[in-house]
Amino acid sequence: MSYEQSRKLINRLTIISTIVIIGLCIYWYQRGIFTSQAKMSAYLADKKILGPFIFVLIQIIQVVIPIIPGGVSLLAGVVFFGAGPGFIYNYIGIVIGSLINFFLARYYGKSFILHIVSEESLEKYTKWTKNQKKFNWFFAICILAPVAPDDLLCLLAGLTEMKPWTYFWIIVLCKPWTIAAYSLGLVYGARWIMRLM
Repeated sequence: MSYEQSRKLINRLTIISTIVIIGLCIYWYQRGIFTSQAKMSAYLADKKILGPFIFVLIQIIQVVIPIIPGGVSLLAGVVFFGAGPGFIYNYIGIVIGSLINFFLARYYGKSFILHIVSEESLEKYTKWTKNQKKFNWFFAICILAPVAPDDLLCLLAGLTEMKPWTYFWIIVLCKPWTIAAYSLGLVYGARWIMRLM
């Protein structure tokens, strides 16, 4: 499969997953799961162990193979499991997925990355890798910034001489702030939309 075919497949799967997610949201809304804490608690009652495990697995997959919009999965974690547990499950899944991305890129190289992102997108940030120390700082700042293309940068980091432990600590220490910012923004945004409906 060519790079372009792989990216087209990922784009199509993203569209399909988005349609499925919208359908599930409509279904859950009609059942009152989003508007009644009691109904949501009842719905999740038999999923206390399996639910978080499956959710973390989904988060890992969406980081490595971005077919689910990241913002949607972040919001789902907070909505279904609450602010505290949802944040933790989001954090665990995203950190594990980011570590997998780094080692996949390091092992398989640029050819692997080009199955996921275009060469133009990759080259846009490659100029920052000429000086490893500067790239380490650039990478840390981008991971802290909510709008940075985290998954692409994690893959790019795997192509550099960044030490695995440096990468690990940047991800572990910087990711929580981004996840918290996204989660709060999405939750308050969703509440505002629900009030309008």
